[in-house]
Amino acid sequence: MTLYGMLDELCRREIRFVMIGGMAAIAHGYAYNTDDLDVCYSTADDNLARLLDLLQDWNAYPRGWEPGLPWYLDLRTFKTTPVLTLRTREGDIDLLDRVDGVGDYDACVAASKAVELGTGSVRVLNLDTLIKAKKTAGRRKDREHVIELEALQAMLKRS
Repeated sequence: MTLYGMLDELCRREIRFVMIGGMAAIAHGYAYNTDDLDVCYSTADDNLARLLDLLQDWNAYPRGWEPGLPWYLDLRTFKTTPVLTLRTREGDIDLLDRVDGVGDYDACVAASKAVELGTGSVRVLNLDTLIKAKKTAGRRKDREHVIELEALQAMLKRS
């Protein structure tokens, strides 16, 4: 499956999320290659149950862990782990219950726009908020992306 296929499946299962990382930048026209999907998800119990079912179907396992270590994914995992970086049979996914510099899922929804991708509409952080989140994260790769995202933003404002 591709990252777009993963998005389609999240939508098909009616999981509430907002794209927040590299795929969000791509949705705004940024020429970037990413190998994972980053999302902020709703922590409502019904949404967590659907997300849990999907991740179990995808055989999710913590990325970076040695294979075979004990791992149990349940609703408690979501409640106690604000950031899950997972490898699945469909691809890598990073799940966050909040985004630094933005807030929780509801704040991400308020700072997002709907974008048509694949077979459905997906919420994507707006460009201003994506830049703010990357500045707040402060990682080297995020600082590098901010330069290019700000150039893209300036170009879009001129057109």
